[in-house]
Amino acid sequence: MPSDETFNDPAPITNDKLKPRPREGVKTDSNAEQNDTTSEPHSIYTRVEKWFIVSLIALGGLFSPLSSNIYLPVIPTLAEVFHKSIELINLTVTMYIVFQGLAPMFWGTLADSYGRRIMFISCLLVLAASCIGLALVPTNAYWLLLFLRSFQSAGSASTIALGAGVIGDISTPAERGGFLGVYNIGPLVGPSLGPILAGVLADSLGWRAIFWFLCIVSAACAIVLILFLPETLRSIVGNGSIPPPSPLSRPLIPLLGRQLNLNASPLKRKRKPFQNPLRLLFNLDILIALFYNGLVCSVFYAVNTSISTIFSETYPELSQTEVGLCFLAIGGGMLIGTVTSGRLLDWDYQRVKRSLLDTSNNESHDDEKQLAEFPIEKARMRLMPYLVLCFVACCIAYGWCIEEKVNLAGPLIFLIGVGIFTMTILNATQTLILDLAPDQGSSVTACNNLMRCGLSAAMVAVIQLIIDAIGVGWTFVLLGGLCVLGTPLIWVVIRIGPGWRARRRRSAEARKVKEREREREQERERQGGGGEGV
Repeated sequence: MPSDETFNDPAPITNDKLKPRPREGVKTDSNAEQNDTTSEPHSIYTRVEKWFIVSLIALGGLFSPLSSNIYLPVIPTLAEVFHKSIELINLTVTMYIVFQGLAPMFWGTLADSYGRRIMFISCLLVLAASCIGLALVPTNAYWLLLFLRSFQSAGSASTIALGAGVIGDISTPAERGGFLGVYNIGPLVGPSLGPILAGVLADSLGWRAIFWFLCIVSAACAIVLILFLPETLRSIVGNGSIPPPSPLSRPLIPLLGRQLNLNASPLKRKRKPFQNPLRLLFNLDILIALFYNGLVCSVFYAVNTSISTIFSETYPELSQTEVGLCFLAIGGGMLIGTVTSGRLLDWDYQRVKRSLLDTSNNESHDDEKQLAEFPIEKARMRLMPYLVLCFVACCIAYGWCIEEKVNLAGPLIFLIGVGIFTMTILNATQTLILDLAPDQGSSVTACNNLMRCGLSAAMVAVIQLIIDAIGVGWTFVLLGGLCVLGTPLIWVVIRIGPGWRARRRRSAEARKVKEREREREQERERQGGGGEGV
């Protein structure tokens, strides 16, 4: 059954939503409103300003994977100084992944109700505070290390979901793929930069320097966002032209949004109750897209987390620093994939749009109806089977290069391919789920994060057992086969997606009608009470 959550199709906000609402008791000229057929732009921000906002949130999104991966190389050192086994220190990694999946469900839902800016900055401040505790934790307090790692994850992991919500606020479907492609550069360079930074800092300054480094850079990022990041939640600022009511929602240095109407009254809106984002999973099209995205992500994590162990065993002549540098191959591929996939998504979106315009016999449809009928699932997913085949081929080739112990260049080349096609697939599915739930960008991205972390944690827990049992080559044949078996889910989403979007649209429209009737009834009661008093 479809969820009771309120969804709107990714249509531009129209003039009646953006204009300041009249004050109570003041009559408006309905005829003038009907004659006003001009529509406001989707966002007041220029293209350059949008890219600046995306750059800011990409910087913030860097800290989730950076905080996770910068910790991995010092696990043996922590086991020694805390006098604990490797298994117990690995438990701190497990707890980090658990909270990495759970925390965005809380922060993302708050951001959809109370604003992106405040929650984004709060997450970074929580991260900075937790890093201070980790840098000062005594070596006889293992329980405190476990707690602070969970607290650290609760702050850092949510920045990815919040950033996706910001992109959903300021972008139209036609440009969303490009913005997400560049945005993912920040969150996904952490897996390649983290191990290298950890090696340099731990070797020169000790393991505590890692947490002091994270504290300083996260606090500096929070300051930058306090100075420049505007509020983008559309229920608060519309398309950006309405000033937010709270000073905390305004940047200290308002460089962006010069078209801000300072004379406009803040939007009169009812505060949304805290909504359970898990209810989004009752929408079958969203659930399937999230599951397949999580499946591909879990195979990627299996490759990424096993690099250090596999390369150390297969190429024993490599030093720890050289093994860390091998992560640059998959990290570089991810960077290439994020940039190229954004352009690919926007290009294919326009291709589908042009083909529909060429075959359409009725050009009198209004924009809202055209967007409602647009096959967004096909535009985002129709290239997916070809991308999945390339991804699977790279994974299998990488596994057999390791199995046959070929020259080091062989597995590194295929790691680049794994990075490229991983990001292309993940970017396409993440863009689609934002299109399916544009008004709850942070919540649906939090569900995406929960699905990805859950499947990835399970995969990481068993990957070494599988490798020990059947070898590296057959392990990645098995993992690639799982992706191939899940590929029909893509056509299921394309097939059922339009119907589920139509259900959500009808449900949302019926709910709006009931809300308007309730507001009119309350207004009549107030007027009646006022009349009796006179």
